Parts: sequence; C-alpha cells; structure tokens
Amino acid sequence: MMRLLLAAMIVVSLAGCGDKVPSVAKLAPADVVLAFGDSLTYGTGAKAEDSYPIVLGQLIGRTVVRSGVPGEQTAGGLARLPEVLDEHKPRLVIVCLGGNDMLRKGTPANIEANLRKILTEIKSRGLDAMLIGVPTPTLIANPPEFYSRLAKEFAIPYEGDIITSVLYKSDLKSDPIHPNAAGYRKVAEAVAELMRNAGAL
Repeated sequence: MMRLLLAAMIVVSLAGCGDKVPSVAKLAPADVVLAFGDSLTYGTGAKAEDSYPIVLGQLIGRTVVRSGVPGEQTAGGLARLPEVLDEHKPRLVIVCLGGNDMLRKGTPANIEANLRKILTEIKSRGLDAMLIGVPTPTLIANPPEFYSRLAKEFAIPYEGDIITSVLYKSDLKSDPIHPNAAGYRKVAEAVAELMRNAGAL
C-alpha cells in the first residue's frame, strides 16, 4: 500500500513539473508590451477600448500596444514584424496568429514555419515572447499541436485554452470566430494571469 501511495505521489509530482510556466523577465513600469496578431488582437467584434490588448494594459498597469491587422496571415505578420519591433521597442511580445491561414486552408507545416520565424526574430533581439493558440475553424476544435510544440521549442509561456473557451460560449462572442467585449476581457484576464505565472508582473 505504501509503495502505491509513494508511486502516486511521484506521478503527481512529475505532472506538476510538466505544468510549470516558462519564466520571462519582470516588466519594469515603463516597459512596453506588444500584442501582435490579426483580428483577434485588433478586437474585431468590439470597440477598440474593449480589445484584449487595451484591457490587458489596464489590468497590468503597463503600456500594451495593439498591433493587430484583421485578415492577416502568418506570412504577412512575419513581413510586418521587424518594423513594428523597431517602432515600439517592446520588452515582451504576445503573438496570436494562424487563424486566417487555417481559414484559407494553409498547411499546418507552413503556419508552423512562419510562426517559428516570427518567434526567432523576437528572440534574436533579446526580447521575451508569449504565444496564444488559435483553434482550427471547425465545430469542436482546439489549437493545432504546433502551437504547444513551438512554445516548448522556444521555452516561452503559452495560452492554449482561452480562445477556444471563449468561442464555445455564445454570450462571449460577436460572431463564430470573434469574441465580443466580454470575451476579449476574458482573453485579457487569461493573458494577465499567464504573465503573473511567468514572473512578468
């Protein structure tokens, strides 16, 4: 019996280790956070002040730049990124891209490759990154595995549940693929919690 109990404790301990959030540098009060992505970052379906980056800035007491381009695919984000980084000089970049690629039947391998290049560009500048996974555009879906795989590869914090969770609830979305103001607040709260767990706050 004691052996079984000990084995169970070891399994629980190991499981807990696997759930540890990778750490990022603590943000100074003047540090800038860049929210980089497509319409989910822009805030389509709600007013600008209700978009997740603006709400996130209020929650964490930092400047959060809302750099979302509706309809953008990962290739467009990759081309746009260097100029945005040069302009805003962020300490932390939150990447949320891939949904439009999937809507346009882009291959998972190509989406993953572009996201890898985006994360490589961010990390090559000595900046911290976080990743938000986007579910595949089907009735019941979670983000593709390449999101979590990239998060592990780059050892960065990853939020893979919140977009799916919000889009499952009719009272939190403005259309089938976009949250409403209440939904974006849920996204902002989840990202803020991830930032706290990663040591950014």
